[in-house]
Amino acid sequence: MAQYAILIYDTPAAGDYTPDQQAASKRHADDLIDSGAMIAAYALHSADTATSLRGDVVTDGPFIDSKEVIAGVCVIEAPDLDAALELARRNPAVQWGRGGVEVRPVAGGIAPIVR
Repeated sequence: MAQYAILIYDTPAAGDYTPDQQAASKRHADDLIDSGAMIAAYALHSADTATSLRGDVVTDGPFIDSKEVIAGVCVIEAPDLDAALELARRNPAVQWGRGGVEVRPVAGGIAPIVR
């Protein structure tokens, strides 16, 4: 099966997720785990904790200044893009009106090295 990265976008000005939004996100993650599609998922700290590198220059903050930022990333397995889009469409962030998701095929990866 192919792997797809789902980039989850959010609008920082909207504030923290409500308890209901947090519960909906957890239910969605649990559904992906239960279906066997979930490979990995990570929530990110807010964009103001980012540090960006451009050549030899290190700056505080995200790489670009935008109204939406990446709030998390999830990697799933799906038979094709249509199936990946269907799984991504169920992400509550799509319905909240404060962000959305982007789906990209994974081109390759490096397995973790056990040390």
